[in-house]
Amino acid sequence: MISAFRRAALALATASSLWLAGPAWAKGPDSLADLAAQVSDAVVNISATQTVEAKRGKGGGEMPGMPPGMGGPGAPFDDLFEEFFKRRQGQGMPDMPRQRKSSSLGSGFVIDASGIVITNNHVIADANEVTVIFNDGQKLKAEVLGKDQKVDVAVLRVKPEKPLKAVKFGDSDKARVGDWVLAVGNPFGLGGSVTAGIVSARNRNIDSGPYDNYIQTDASINKGNSGGPLFNMDGDVIGINTAILSPSGGSVGIGFATPANTVMPVIEQLQQYGETRRGWLGVRIQNVDDAIAETLNLGSVRGALVAGVDDKGPSKPAGIKAGDVIVKFDGKPIKESRDLPKLVAATPVGRDVELVIMRGGKEETKKVKLGRLEDGEKVASKESGEKDKPESSSPSSQSALGMELSRLTDDLRARFQIKDTVKNGVLITSVDPSSSAAEKRLQPGEILLEVNQEPVSDPADAVKKIKALKEAGKKTALLIVANGAGDAHFVALPVE
Repeated sequence: MISAFRRAALALATASSLWLAGPAWAKGPDSLADLAAQVSDAVVNISATQTVEAKRGKGGGEMPGMPPGMGGPGAPFDDLFEEFFKRRQGQGMPDMPRQRKSSSLGSGFVIDASGIVITNNHVIADANEVTVIFNDGQKLKAEVLGKDQKVDVAVLRVKPEKPLKAVKFGDSDKARVGDWVLAVGNPFGLGGSVTAGIVSARNRNIDSGPYDNYIQTDASINKGNSGGPLFNMDGDVIGINTAILSPSGGSVGIGFATPANTVMPVIEQLQQYGETRRGWLGVRIQNVDDAIAETLNLGSVRGALVAGVDDKGPSKPAGIKAGDVIVKFDGKPIKESRDLPKLVAATPVGRDVELVIMRGGKEETKKVKLGRLEDGEKVASKESGEKDKPESSSPSSQSALGMELSRLTDDLRARFQIKDTVKNGVLITSVDPSSSAAEKRLQPGEILLEVNQEPVSDPADAVKKIKALKEAGKKTALLIVANGAGDAHFVALPVE
């Protein structure tokens, strides 16, 4: 029999070994060597070279070796350098080089053995020449099939003599916080490097574009890793390493990868058309906060608030109006405004979709035939240059909710740089810094367009509508305010 002392000693030894070993879930993979060997040959280095004009003289650049700030437009010795170059040419001396080359390094990966390579758009964006460098030292010139700035992806094609090692995309929606991941790339131009970590978070918005939903990882990602793959433990690419958050410029354990499910539809379009073809609703949207949700009787903070409707967009004939809150798109709930652009962009152009909106506290269903975002952007760009004749009006001023309101006169338009296309509403000329309007960041130069979804024509009209809200016992006034370019948004202010 085992004595009580020996039983106690055995129990203590067992407990100690368990504490030292730790729970099973705390132990990482025994080794990632097999996975690294499996995928590394499909990961490449990207060398992008840009040739730029080396301007000089008036409006030009600096000479090599010149102290910063001593050359270029308006520099102290600009005229002297211009005269120097003229004399040099007049004496038949050889001209100085007018061009220079700048290079950048990044990462990429092969998704098709015939020679299709994926990287970030920002790696090759303005390059005149792109070279793909493989693990075995092979260098191939690449053709850019297509690139997209919005999700920061580019598709390249090389022509190898024999089939390349390729990897495939996985389902990034299945990646869970805490899953192990492997990042492979070309940090600081060192060549193929492998780092490991976990998925730290999902659906991160870092305000880099309209479709932000990054995978966050603590796998080391540094300069030069951009465009490289983030692998799961099955060797599938679940993301493209795109950005880091770092005060020092090096890895601090916060890196971001664009999810595979976000980039795959874009890559298919770039391969097929050489450009993107995204769905378009033709609305401007903003977030819904507590005050706006209460004012519009939403019941809870949700959806995307329509701040404006494009006159030539698909939502206009469908009956969508400013002040509507889109709570469902094609059967999918919209929890916050940034959900909507991602869903719309991923939907085929020309498809009929149902929108569920909240209007006046009630749900309504609208059917919209999606347009093409790129066409809408072209129309908007063209119309932004058109000028309409401004309407003249006589000056007057009123105060309401901590704001000084004035008519839109020619003088005030010029002073606050209000575009001529902004015809209606009243101008905010000053804001009391202690008011709720200041807390909501309303500023002089913005235009008050509506009060509780009713247009205002002059300052007295705005004051009258706000007074009516007070008399009706309303606690909040829902305003539509535009900037000098005409871009509108909703603001909810307490009626004091």
